[in-house]
Amino acid sequence: MPKYTTDEDLDLLNELGIETAPDPVSQRSAREERIIAGFEEIERFVESQGRLPQHGEDRDIFERLYAVRLDRLQDSEECRAILKPLDSRGLLDPEADTNPISAPEDLTDAALLASLGIEADSENEITQLTHVRSRQEIKAAEEIAQRTPCQDFDEFKPIFDEVQHQLTAGERQPLKYQDNAAVNQGDLLILDGQKVLVANMGEPFISDYGVPNCRLRVVYDNGTESDLLLRSLQRALNKDKASRRITNPDLGSLPLFSQVETADDLSTGYIYVLRSQSDDPFIAEHRSVIHKIGVTSGDVKKRIVNAKKDPTYLLADVEIIATFKLANINGQKLETLLHNFLAPARLDVQLQDRFGIPVNPREWFLVPLDAIEEVIEKMALHNGGMN
Repeated sequence: MPKYTTDEDLDLLNELGIETAPDPVSQRSAREERIIAGFEEIERFVESQGRLPQHGEDRDIFERLYAVRLDRLQDSEECRAILKPLDSRGLLDPEADTNPISAPEDLTDAALLASLGIEADSENEITQLTHVRSRQEIKAAEEIAQRTPCQDFDEFKPIFDEVQHQLTAGERQPLKYQDNAAVNQGDLLILDGQKVLVANMGEPFISDYGVPNCRLRVVYDNGTESDLLLRSLQRALNKDKASRRITNPDLGSLPLFSQVETADDLSTGYIYVLRSQSDDPFIAEHRSVIHKIGVTSGDVKKRIVNAKKDPTYLLADVEIIATFKLANINGQKLETLLHNFLAPARLDVQLQDRFGIPVNPREWFLVPLDAIEEVIEKMALHNGGMN
């Protein structure tokens, strides 16, 4: 049965100092609520960072949006009137910041987003929360955004210049980053449109949640760097749908396993690394570490044209992840050596061909790309007498 409060109950509550009056119904309009919500995002930024949001190309996109929003709130009499009772930090006072922020007077959210290459709805206003993220998302972004000038960037700039040249020449490829894929020292990535080099990895440790982690030194091609955790970088790469891993070139300009390139060199084919596009649940879940590794004397692209009809390719289209040119070497012997070395990681799978005959593909392995590249590079260095 429902219980009702008597006058005696109310008197007793009042004597105890407990407020019994009903909460007043909010008289704020939807527009006012949006203005307040946008201002609260700025307050949370100031609380966590200890400073006002700032303009600048080296700042996180959301910090720049907050800076634009704050400028416009300060300039709007209507917004100041709504927010003044809530502004405990004096953020609406343009003189409050001892380091004034310079920004174009006509800069808007839409203009800022457009300058960053992001489409914005022409109807978006400061009062609309299209660009307001959850606190968890903001925290993850802030971990990436805290960058400082790289004092020894002169050592890294030639690397970035050479990588760009190799990308233009097709010697390196930008491949889609697979969620939570391994990141190692020396890796080159593309994050938020910038090339990123993992310059150093600290000692590994186990986090409070029992997850392996380590501290990284990450250098960006714009001359800045970050000191952040491996998991923070992986989360940022996962979130950025345009993130990429930059592949290693074909071990320089010389053919693999050939010490000196001469006119007499005999091209003997390619090592190829493929990734399946199958929608099988297991393969889809582990796609980033399932690779087919083989050697061919012909064109790799022609070899995989009918992959989705061939059980050898798991009856699905495949993506070429990497190729390595061979010269003066017996490709069949090399392929046997590679497969024997990786045998403990061979994928155990059985499919039926078009005649219903069981087929066990033997060239698929549960091995990350960087491990495959390392094995091939070591074979190239030692040139194990397979000619």
